[in-house]
Amino acid sequence: MENRLFYPATSRNSESISRVLLKYLPGNGTVLEVASGSGEHAVTFQKLLPKHTWQATDTSLVCCRSIRSWIKYYELEEIMPEPIQLDVETKSWPLTKEILDSLCAIVCINMIHISPWECSRALIRQAGGILKVNRPLILYGPFQMNHEPMTQSNMLFDMSLRKQNPSWGIRKLEDLDELAFSQGFKKEAIIQMPANNLSIIYIKV
Repeated sequence: MENRLFYPATSRNSESISRVLLKYLPGNGTVLEVASGSGEHAVTFQKLLPKHTWQATDTSLVCCRSIRSWIKYYELEEIMPEPIQLDVETKSWPLTKEILDSLCAIVCINMIHISPWECSRALIRQAGGILKVNRPLILYGPFQMNHEPMTQSNMLFDMSLRKQNPSWGIRKLEDLDELAFSQGFKKEAIIQMPANNLSIIYIKV
């Protein structure tokens, strides 16, 4: 299966993210994952959550092929839908009525710090428009806590990100909060994760 991509971080953080999902996802429905990357998380969480439909997406055709290959590898074709090529900044996301009607949560893992800030704006704006009341937007990655200095490791990581692309970087949680509150979310929880990461849970109100 030469199309399958492997990201080392996935095996390191899947278990801790799984615990967050089990606690904060509604009991059933479609979970829309934005920027699914290789698809390793997507198939892991679909196996963990048989009452949910995990809808993977990515802007990259290469990643969509990898997601497809992982679905086939684990023989999940009957319960897991085809990945959707989705550019988060597109004004109208290519989601069917069936997906929108059954949508119970949006999850985004490790995108915000490796994309321009405009992508975060688009993600939260779209999530605010399509999530129903009491449904969560779950974000995972490194963030700078409000009014707290960045850890040494995150500071070095932030510098390396900005060297790769000046529009990337670890975002301030207060800036994300401002975006989320403006789109009708409240902050439900901040969960400390391994390796100086956080899970941020916003709830549509």
